[in-house]
Amino acid sequence: MGVWQSPLARVVAPRASFWADRQVLVTGHTGFKGAWLSLWLTEMGARVHGFSLDPVDGPTIFDAACVADLLESDTRADLRDKSAVRETVEAVEPEIVLHLAAQPLVSAGYLLPSETWATNVMGTVHVLEAVRQQPSVRAVVVITTDKVYEDRGIGASHLESDRLGGHDPYSSSKAAVELVAASYRQSYWVSGDDADVCVGTARAGNVIGGGDWGVDRLVPDCLRAFEAGRPSVIRSPDSVRPWQHVLEPLSGYLVLAECLAGDGGNDYASAWNFGPDQTSDATVSEVAEMVARAWGDGAEVLHDAGSGRIHETKTLRLNSGKAGGVLGWSPRWDLAEAVSRTVDWHIGFADGEDPRTLCLDHIAEYLGSC
Repeated sequence: MGVWQSPLARVVAPRASFWADRQVLVTGHTGFKGAWLSLWLTEMGARVHGFSLDPVDGPTIFDAACVADLLESDTRADLRDKSAVRETVEAVEPEIVLHLAAQPLVSAGYLLPSETWATNVMGTVHVLEAVRQQPSVRAVVVITTDKVYEDRGIGASHLESDRLGGHDPYSSSKAAVELVAASYRQSYWVSGDDADVCVGTARAGNVIGGGDWGVDRLVPDCLRAFEAGRPSVIRSPDSVRPWQHVLEPLSGYLVLAECLAGDGGNDYASAWNFGPDQTSDATVSEVAEMVARAWGDGAEVLHDAGSGRIHETKTLRLNSGKAGGVLGWSPRWDLAEAVSRTVDWHIGFADGEDPRTLCLDHIAEYLGSC
């Protein structure tokens, strides 16, 4: 399949000149990706407002990097609370909304299916309904996942036009979010080049990076084990995922938001993949072994004999040719670089280096590679 070509202007990296002094609402700002995104936005001069639950118990990059100190406002509330969402959007009067808040785990989706659907689907409805009532908003980027696609069992790279699916509650809820975003776009904001609000959705792969202490996530689980001097026990060692450093999809979200908020923004109001190139597709086992090698002496990886207790898609790959051909976006750091920088971040943090400085250094180095 050829790359989708477009005569529209190409943007290859987020521009500080665009974001300076803009009012931006980030939902899910206390999470791993949301905290990195908030740091990046504030570094570019954006006036960032957050809406999220409190950070999870235990260490988080949000707390470690003191992200709250950089925000214009910091609302702690639940997406399922329609009034809280509406009141926040009214108070902030954002021009751009980056909607990351979600119940983000496959395993938690199996345990809490009702909460997962309510948070992910109705939470997104609440955000878009609040946006519909707020005239300041120009662009919305709704973050979903690579798991929105129907698993055909053939291991091919998914295009944005592929059929949506989702076997488990988390994946299917995110596929439903895609339909919610498309429905709002088509029902309320389709008016050619003059659409009042331009809404895009973004689908990324499995992110890794410094400051991720999340539970039931491969790299954080490995690092916790190695720090404690014990082997890391992994499940589903042969599953293939599109691994990428957290800055890769975040750069895509920002570039997409710039395009949506610019002239002709409705031309970008659709679904977008922001995945790694195929050299960064790897099995769970291969990534775990890479983390162990980067860590050094004493790091060991074992396979869980009870793997497969829950259903997970065997192979996930993304085709990001549309983002490359239209936005000019492409991944910059391969898997080896992503793993190396993630481990280096955690070693630096353990040695007493300032976590916010570590993050900002990685952002600057990433932009230097663009």
